[in-house]
Amino acid sequence: MLAKTIVLVAAILLPIATASADQRDPRLDRLFAVLQTTDNDREARQAEQLIWAIWIQTDDAGAQSTMTNGIEAMSSNRLDQALAIFDRLVAEAPDFAEAWNKRATVHFLLGNLDESIADVAHTLDLEPRHFGALSGLGQINLAQRDEASALAAFEDAIAVHPYLVGTRAIVDALRGRVRGDPL
Repeated sequence: MLAKTIVLVAAILLPIATASADQRDPRLDRLFAVLQTTDNDREARQAEQLIWAIWIQTDDAGAQSTMTNGIEAMSSNRLDQALAIFDRLVAEAPDFAEAWNKRATVHFLLGNLDESIADVAHTLDLEPRHFGALSGLGQINLAQRDEASALAAFEDAIAVHPYLVGTRAIVDALRGRVRGDPL
């Protein structure tokens, strides 16, 4: 199994020098196929990590620097600064899905739920498979006490990425409350 995982990672990463990174990267289709077909949790986690690594990259050096600065501001809990950085990034690179997703996250953390929903929508327009944005939408819906919409968003996230363990537990709990399904 380890050999299969190493081959998977090598096959996906070898063309890294010529691939364009972000949601248009051709390696993503193979990685999402792994999420749909693997029966190995470790393989799924590796595919997920590679997806995130690709989503966060862009060939535009200026936009990449801005993304890095925004992530650093978020990590340091300088949310107002992070918001200003991601505002600039989505203006400069409006086709960069992860810029919208990061700004959606900052809006959520600041309690700007309507703005967060709008940014999630932009993210999903650019990358409909963005399981992070779908899970984020579920969290926003929970914050708004809309359990039915939260359940739908979390189910969409699991449809894209069946190995979202924490999300699966939330779905199980919500199904019981929203639909009366047994747990």
